[in-house]
Amino acid sequence: MKIVVQRVLEASVHVEGLKVSQIGVGYCLFVGLCQYDDESTLQSMAKKISKLRIFEDDQGKMNHDIHAFTKDILSISQFTLCADTRKGNRPSFTNAMKAEEAKIMFERFNTLLKAEGLNVYEGIFQTDMKVHLINDGPLTIILEDNHDTHS
Repeated sequence: MKIVVQRVLEASVHVEGLKVSQIGVGYCLFVGLCQYDDESTLQSMAKKISKLRIFEDDQGKMNHDIHAFTKDILSISQFTLCADTRKGNRPSFTNAMKAEEAKIMFERFNTLLKAEGLNVYEGIFQTDMKVHLINDGPLTIILEDNHDTHS
C-alpha cells in the first residue's frame, strides 16, 4: 500500500465538472492499493495517518496530529501509485490490486479512518477525477507498507 499524504489548506475533487467532495484544512490522501495488501495493512496505515504529526506547534515544530486542528480528510483512490517503473518507459500496473477487490479495500480503509475519529470525504472510485488542492507548506509525505517488497 502506498499513500501520498498532503497537508492542505483546502482540497476538492470534481467528476464530470461537478464537485463531489471538498475539505478545508486537513489531509488529501492519494491511496494506492497493491496486490499484497490485506486487513492488517489497512489497519496499520489508518492508525499511522491518524497519529502522523505533521501540524506545527507554537514553536514551529511538527508536533501535532490531524486531531489537533481539524479532522478532515479527502481520500482519493489512485492505483497508479503501485506502478512499477523499473523496466522500460511504460509503467506496469501488475502490482496494483484488481479493481473489484480494491474498491472493497478502499471503502474498508476509509471506514477505518472514520473509526479513528476522522471525517472522511471521498472521490468516486474508478472515475476520471480532477483534484484541486492547495498544499500547505508544501508538505507531502509518502507512506509505504512493507508488503510492497513482494514484487
